[in-house]
Amino acid sequence: MPFEFVINGHPAKVDVPANMPLLWVIRHVLNLPGTKYGCGMALCGACTVHIDGEATRSCMTDVSTVAGKKITTIEGLSPDGSHPAQVAWQEIDVPQCGYCQAGQIMSAAALLAKTAQPTDAQIDEAMEGNLCRCGTYLRIREAIHRAAALSAGGAKHATPAGKRNE
Repeated sequence: MPFEFVINGHPAKVDVPANMPLLWVIRHVLNLPGTKYGCGMALCGACTVHIDGEATRSCMTDVSTVAGKKITTIEGLSPDGSHPAQVAWQEIDVPQCGYCQAGQIMSAAALLAKTAQPTDAQIDEAMEGNLCRCGTYLRIREAIHRAAALSAGGAKHATPAGKRNE
């Protein structure tokens, strides 16, 4: 049975089993490899996408549940990498290996869409399900503060004197 939805602003129609995980539809049917497979149990956050604006783990989301919905992947967050979270990630030099970063950025973007100036506690709560084996959590938090400042039109660094909280 075909399922129709909008992905990254474009209509999509896929004819796959109803219980196929959205992650596999995104990666292998629609050829959008930015969303990563991490654990397959919705525990690590590498597969995070937005479904109707909500950060969602695509590895445990059956494609049948997204019919008629809007999905955004890391490729669709901004066509040129200009989303404030993407810019901040580059400015702060967040990734080490980079594998988890698409999921991290998607969770951060969902947080910033709801909370313009999140506190450390709000960031920690929103990012709780995103694991980083390299341990760049402090840089991730700093980048989210930086993205909030960029979204607000600020050019200043989120930390005093531009120093990292490491």
